[in-house]
Amino acid sequence: MAVPTTAREEIAQLIPHSGAMCLLDRVATWSDGEITCRAVSHTAPDNPLRNTTGLPASAGIEYAAQAMALHGALCATAEGSPRVGYIAVLSRVRWHRARLDDLPGELQVIATRLAVSDSGSSYAFDVSHDGETVVAGQALVALQA
Repeated sequence: MAVPTTAREEIAQLIPHSGAMCLLDRVATWSDGEITCRAVSHTAPDNPLRNTTGLPASAGIEYAAQAMALHGALCATAEGSPRVGYIAVLSRVRWHRARLDDLPGELQVIATRLAVSDSGSSYAFDVSHDGETVVAGQALVALQA
């Protein structure tokens, strides 16, 4: 599908995050089944998920969650109005490094929808840098009635 959302400001209008908390910079591709986003906010000293030692790799889950929310919003826009969703379950999470802030350049964030129902969706996610996975797993997203 065409990519209607390329700027961070446009993404922030579709997900419940704005300002520095909107972590995604652009959509590379999306379809009904998958979205690929790019981000460089992991290098920002004012990233709101940073702690005193840097940006932990666990923050990659928030990058993936925002990609899932954006995917849901883009799909819902094609079908109607988006609904509020919450990550209900994380599973099969695999960490491949401790931090994100020391990675130069872009992160690639892929969220692949595995299943969808009226009550939510299941996604596989992969956050990578320069072709190598940083954190990956699966998430169950519950939708508000």
